[in-house]
Amino acid sequence: MNIQDLQEQWDLIVVGGGITGAGIFREAARMGMKVLLVERMDYAWGTSSRSSKLVHGGLRYLKEGRLLLTKASVEERERLLKEAPGMIELLGFLMPIYKDQSPGKTTISAGLTLYDMMAFEKQHKFHDAPEFSMLLPHVKQEDLIGGFHFFDAQVDDARLVLRLIFDAVEAGATAVNYTSVTEIQRNAEGDVIGVIIEDTESHQTRTLSTGAVINATGAWAEALHPSPDPKHHLRPLRGSHLIFPHWALPVAQAVSIIHPDDNRPVFLIPWEGAVLFGTTDLDHDQDISLEPAITEEEVSYLMKALETFFPSLDITLDHCISAFAGIRPVLSEGILPPSEESRDHVVWIDKGLVTITGGKLTTFRRMAFETLDAAEPFLPSDKPVDRHIPVFTPAPDIPDDDYGLSRQTWRRLYGRYGEAARDLMKAAAPEDLVTIPGTHTLWAELPFVAKREQVKHLDDLLLRRVRIGMLIREGGKAHLKRIRQLCEPSLLWDKERWTIEIEKYLGLVKRNYAIPFEEEEIPVEEKVSFVRIVWMKVKQIIQTTVSKKRES
Repeated sequence: MNIQDLQEQWDLIVVGGGITGAGIFREAARMGMKVLLVERMDYAWGTSSRSSKLVHGGLRYLKEGRLLLTKASVEERERLLKEAPGMIELLGFLMPIYKDQSPGKTTISAGLTLYDMMAFEKQHKFHDAPEFSMLLPHVKQEDLIGGFHFFDAQVDDARLVLRLIFDAVEAGATAVNYTSVTEIQRNAEGDVIGVIIEDTESHQTRTLSTGAVINATGAWAEALHPSPDPKHHLRPLRGSHLIFPHWALPVAQAVSIIHPDDNRPVFLIPWEGAVLFGTTDLDHDQDISLEPAITEEEVSYLMKALETFFPSLDITLDHCISAFAGIRPVLSEGILPPSEESRDHVVWIDKGLVTITGGKLTTFRRMAFETLDAAEPFLPSDKPVDRHIPVFTPAPDIPDDDYGLSRQTWRRLYGRYGEAARDLMKAAAPEDLVTIPGTHTLWAELPFVAKREQVKHLDDLLLRRVRIGMLIREGGKAHLKRIRQLCEPSLLWDKERWTIEIEKYLGLVKRNYAIPFEEEEIPVEEKVSFVRIVWMKVKQIIQTTVSKKRES
C-alpha cells in the first residue's frame, strides 16, 4: 500500500511490527478502533523472527526469584496451547543431570515441581542414567546420574506475528511495512496530535492525525521516547543460534544443557525439520539499525557445549546449515551480567505517547492488554478490552477433500494461516502440495504468501513468510529458479528486479545467516576464469619481454 492512500485520521497508531506491536494491533482491531500499524522494516524483521521459537515459562526466572513472571508465562503458554493449535505446539524437553552439576538435581526438581503447580498438572519426571540414555542416546555418559523430562511449547515466531497482523487486517485494520515514524507531533500543551511517517524506500512523507501513539519498537524504543528514568536505559543484548540438520543432531525432543563455561542453560530444539541450538547472551555494541550476525566467539561458545555433551556425534561446523542473531530489548542500569538482567517489560506514558518495551514473546497478549489500558485516556473508543476471547478464531474442520494431505499438515496450515489455508489449497497446483526438501513447508505456500502478505523483497519471503532461507544451505539458493517461477505471477517483478533481489538476498544470507569464518568453496567456473586471467597476464609478460629483446 502506498502511504499516500492512507486515510488521515486514526484512533490509534501502533509503531513496531514485532510480536508486541502485533499483539496490540490485533486487540485494538478487535475493539473496533481505526488502528494503523507501521513498521520501518518488514514485519517481524527484528527480535520477533530471531528468537529460540519457544513459548515457555522460563525455568531460569524461578532461580532468580521472578515467580510472577514465570507464573504469567506458564498461564499464557497453557492458554495458547488450547487456543492456537498448529501455531503453538507442546514440546518435550530433556535435561541431563551430572554429578557435581550446579544447579543440581534437588534444585531443578524443586523448580520443575513449582512449574507444574503453575500449570495445574504434573508434567515432569526424573529418569535414572540408563533410562535417560534410552531417551537421549548420544548424550555424554561420564558422571551422568540421570535426567528430567518435562514440557514447554514452541512456535514459529515470525508466523505468529504475521498471523496476528493479517487477522487484524482481515478485521478492518491497516498495516504498512517499510514505513517509519520520523516525528511525533504535539500541540502547545504537549499532547500528541499526530505523526509524520516516511516510506523508507521511496522517501515519500505523510502527516497523519491521531491522539494516541503506541511505541512498540523494542530495542529501538528510545529513538521515539527516551527513558524517563535517567538511570535505566535500553541495553541491546544479542542472542545467536546455529541451525543443524536433524540427521547431524538426532534429538527427538528439545534438550536443555548447562554450558560448561558459565553455567548458562542452552537449548537444542527440533524445529521445522532441523535443530536450533542456542542461545548466547552478550552486549550488542554495534549499530542496532543494521541486521545483526553471529560472531566467531559465539560460534566457538556454542560449539564447545555441543562437543562437551555430544562427543560421540563428532559434530563440526561443516554440518551447520545456517546461523542467525537477534537483539533483545532489556531495560537496565548496565551493572548486571547480561544473563542476569530482568526480562520484565515496562510501560511509559507521555501525553498520548505510550511506550512498551522489554518482556517476552510468551506474554505478548498480557502486554497488549496492559498497554491498551495505559492508552485508554487518549483513545476515543470506550469499548473495553475483552480478555476472554481466544487469541485466534478456532480452526475449522478438515474439508472432505483433504487434497491428500495428512491431519498434521492441515493442523500446521490452519495454525499459520487460519481459514485462509483453504484458499491456499484451492489455488495450489497438485505438484506443489509437497514439502520443500529439508523443511515442513509446502511449495504451495510460497506463491500464496507472496500474493497475500505484503512481500516487498525476497528476504521478506524466504526468511519470514516462510523460513526456508534458514533451513536450507545458502538460503535455499539451489531452489531459487523454482521459487521464481512460482512467485513471478504474484510479485510482478521484471527480469532486472529479480536479478537485483536475488543478488541482494544471497549477499544478506552470506553476511548475516552463515558461519562468519567458514571457508567458501570457489565455484569451478570461477576457478577456470581465474586461471584464464592469470594465463593471459603471463602471455602478456612473455610477449612484452620477447618484444623488448627483439628491439634491443
